[in-house]
Amino acid sequence: MTNQHQGARGKGQDEQLESVYVLTPVIHTLGLVEYQPTWDAMKRFTAERNSETRDEIWLVQHPPVYTQGLAGKPEHLLHSTNIPVVKIDRGGQITYHGPGQIVAYLLLDMRRWKIKVRELVRLMEQAVIDLLAEHGISAQGREDAPGVYVGDAKIAALGLKIKNGHCYHGLSFNVDMDLSPFANINPCGYAGLRVTQACELGITTPINELQAELAQNLIHGLQRHMERKQGNE
Repeated sequence: MTNQHQGARGKGQDEQLESVYVLTPVIHTLGLVEYQPTWDAMKRFTAERNSETRDEIWLVQHPPVYTQGLAGKPEHLLHSTNIPVVKIDRGGQITYHGPGQIVAYLLLDMRRWKIKVRELVRLMEQAVIDLLAEHGISAQGREDAPGVYVGDAKIAALGLKIKNGHCYHGLSFNVDMDLSPFANINPCGYAGLRVTQACELGITTPINELQAELAQNLIHGLQRHMERKQGNE
């Protein structure tokens, strides 16, 4: 894996802020990678990590694949296709990944960040909402259906696996992809749910730049969360 950014340590910062920067996750930009080996690597990383292991965020794209969560119902795949279906260990139903979609995997020690699952879900949603706002698009999350929506159309999906206080999986953000495979499923288990993507909203920023912006939003969200928690102690 190659590091795009490792996060700066706050030399000369006060002790409280220093602890935040020390914990900044390492970002790995992995390009277009097959789903199964990436999932296997996440599980292996999580199983082998210890209290000293640095947190990481992996930024990838995947070849066409449907992933079905633990509670996933097979009837949400409406039509059989030549796109593989991988049954995985995150929460949620079925979704689609393909080239032109940013996938951000968060491999975090949640106790280290003093963050609960619901807080992390909101943080991931906010990272996408803020990214879209920076490009003039208003978006929002939904309490009843995790993810990010522009109007009634979904632009980002979320799913996590928590094991021994550590998380993996993360979020997918549609940028400039073939959306037609979504027509073969009930996205995230919702019949008739519309999906959209950044390019349809007039965002022309290259995907690698959006990927970097999303990663920074995630890191800033984690740092702000930690600062709030430390401030309350």
